[in-house]
Amino acid sequence: MRFRHSLATALAALFAVSAAPALAQTALKMNISLAQNSHYGVAIDTFAREVEKRTNGRYKIQNFYSGALGAERESIEALQLGTLDITMTSTGPVPNFVPDIAILDIPFLFRDYAHARAVLDGPIGQEMLKKFEPKGIEALAWGENGFRNMTNSKRPVNGPEDLKGLKMRTMENPVHIQAYRAFGIIPTPMAFTEVFTALQQGTVDGQENPLSVITAAKLDQVQKYLTLTGHVYSPALILMSKAQWDKLSAEDKKAFHEAAVEAVKANRARIDDDEKKAVADLRAKGMQIVEHPDEAKFQAVLGPTFAEFGKKFGQQNIDRIRNYKAP
Repeated sequence: MRFRHSLATALAALFAVSAAPALAQTALKMNISLAQNSHYGVAIDTFAREVEKRTNGRYKIQNFYSGALGAERESIEALQLGTLDITMTSTGPVPNFVPDIAILDIPFLFRDYAHARAVLDGPIGQEMLKKFEPKGIEALAWGENGFRNMTNSKRPVNGPEDLKGLKMRTMENPVHIQAYRAFGIIPTPMAFTEVFTALQQGTVDGQENPLSVITAAKLDQVQKYLTLTGHVYSPALILMSKAQWDKLSAEDKKAFHEAAVEAVKANRARIDDDEKKAVADLRAKGMQIVEHPDEAKFQAVLGPTFAEFGKKFGQQNIDRIRNYKAP
């Protein structure tokens, strides 16, 4: 009897020791639509490292790239359902969930990167992050895609008149679609995971994205012309399922927020680096590039559309962003 009791005690202790690491560590899944070697990939790899470090290994982030667990809209829906834990996404599909975020997608709203980053990191951006909570999502931080530029396979674009009749893939974003119609573009909304094939097959003539995305997705292989329109600044967001967020202790919530801040630093640094090299790299790969299109013409064409946006979002809200200066 004593032997059996000792054996049972030893087995119980062994089981407890072997089970302990599994119980101590929680694995969370994170998905992005871009490749690992991208400004998103750098961000989420940094995030994963920082979370593990700041929680002493109690939380581990398992990263998935290139839309392995779904496109951006599907990822946000999965956060709400609790079937995905974390994602980094463009604001493309976000207004379908949090309509107020659409104001950031107004063309020519931001002067430059410093202005855009100051708005998002300041009170305006932080107020917007709080709007996700009632939708079952915790918004951890604003990341970045960058200023969007147009590519196509048909002709050089120097002004809005050159866009007429071009079938362009756009994000699933009502503000973008409305503005691009004003340029004479035929907007074709689709998930980014479908874009390369659609361009390759000629389903669409062109698309628009920041230089970081154009280079990471190798769009030079299926597009001949690039115009540095910089027509829209495109933010990104690190979002977490509120169901998972609510399970975290106050200390771990702080760790996740701090990890997201570090991820954004890496994300923006990669974009700054990409912006310095991208034009020369893409030209070397055979793209014809218009570096100085007629921005005044683009803005003039959007006059009536800007007036509509003023009514829709409140002109004072637009002006608050447009005129923001960091303290």
